[in-house]
Amino acid sequence: MKLIIQIPCYNEAETLQVALDHLPRQIDGVDQIEVLIINDGSTDDTVQVAREWGVNHIVSFKQNKGLAKGFMAGIDACLHLGADIIVNTDADDQYCGEDIAKLVEPILKEKADIVIGERPIDETEHFSRKKKMFQHLGSWVVRMASNTDIPDAPSGFRAYSREAALRLNVVNEYTYTLETIIQAGWNRTAMTSVPIRTNPDLRPSRLFKSMWKYMKRSSSVIVRSFAMYKPMRFFGILSLIFGIPGLALGFRFLWIFASTGSGSGHVQSLILCALLLMISVLFLIAGIQADLISDNRKLLEDVQYRVRKMEIELSKEED
Repeated sequence: MKLIIQIPCYNEAETLQVALDHLPRQIDGVDQIEVLIINDGSTDDTVQVAREWGVNHIVSFKQNKGLAKGFMAGIDACLHLGADIIVNTDADDQYCGEDIAKLVEPILKEKADIVIGERPIDETEHFSRKKKMFQHLGSWVVRMASNTDIPDAPSGFRAYSREAALRLNVVNEYTYTLETIIQAGWNRTAMTSVPIRTNPDLRPSRLFKSMWKYMKRSSSVIVRSFAMYKPMRFFGILSLIFGIPGLALGFRFLWIFASTGSGSGHVQSLILCALLLMISVLFLIAGIQADLISDNRKLLEDVQYRVRKMEIELSKEED
């Protein structure tokens, strides 16, 4: 059983060694532990620190491509290196490295394919009250969108089995945390969470430069992911939002017309009714089209899964 711990890095020279020093050297049930660094276009000594520490593998970008692309590049590299389990953690030592053993335990026991670390958000001192509130709110929205019970959706401390990693896809360029949960939830991937510990803050979060900006970008990721994986439900809700008021206005006009024998003075309501119903029908048509596109996406994901698997098997044979 081979475990690879991947760490996305962007100018992490000051904190990387601390995070690396806290990684476990051995875990019961795991035969081999390796570390992989994703150098996302760092301009400081991140790579040098990693090499001096003895990191096994380094994937480098010539320029910064963002957390989502770095994460997927790491996943792809880990799969080609023969990882049976992949753990993702941060270079700022936010998560307690000793808890990696807890993180991989459900996968080793074949109880889950994805395990997400649940941080003690309310007890974390360096989280502001506003940040704690938005963390809880965001996790609740993701649970509703993904039909899962993951309590800490933004947590980047997570483990993937080989099978789950082969099926991973991230479309947005901002963060992998939210989209992958929604994807796994609707694909019915076995997923769970375990309570973990966090370390004192070594540097300000780079994903939280502005709380409102983070909420805006995260909301767009959630909405887009929901529309991608459950398009009929998404557009159906929008269709009902416009369709119900439209029908109500239509029935009101008919009631007035039946009662008085004339609809004069209420033509504006009839025009608004027609407009709302037209918008509702357009959303319904968009939902049907998106649902058909979604079926094609599922087929393409299955093809991608098989191609990935074949590539990895061939690379193993060559080695």
